[in-house]
Amino acid sequence: MSILEVTTGQTLSPLVKPPIEQELLRRYAVASGDHNPIHLDTDAARSVGLDGIIAHGMLNMAFLGQFVNQQIANDQGARVAALKVRYVGMVKPGDTITCLGTVKSRIEDEKATTFTLECQAQNQRGEAVTLGEATIYVPRS
Repeated sequence: MSILEVTTGQTLSPLVKPPIEQELLRRYAVASGDHNPIHLDTDAARSVGLDGIIAHGMLNMAFLGQFVNQQIANDQGARVAALKVRYVGMVKPGDTITCLGTVKSRIEDEKATTFTLECQAQNQRGEAVTLGEATIYVPRS
């Protein structure tokens, strides 16, 4: 579906990610150049007073980015003009993440249509773990 077909208040197609595994976190850390053991090892994180793994938050933020890009994949010239994310909760290994969103606003002018999307990543218990807001710009063709 094209992002140009959505209206204000409309719910977007969700993106479900498979359960988070330690290997996924390790691959993410390697790809991002992050070699801090606190970000990958639960015991190392607890040893400095963290109740979870920081890499999970970064991974959830990446998932929200994937969710937003999924919404514009069929629209030539569409781009993410801004993406704000806020990490609000911990995800544990084995959790399944679902990214959800709605169209907050849609503004049309002679040059483009600009959308604001509200989105969130939530765990399988329905608890929000990362919140986001994206601005999508689609030029007129």
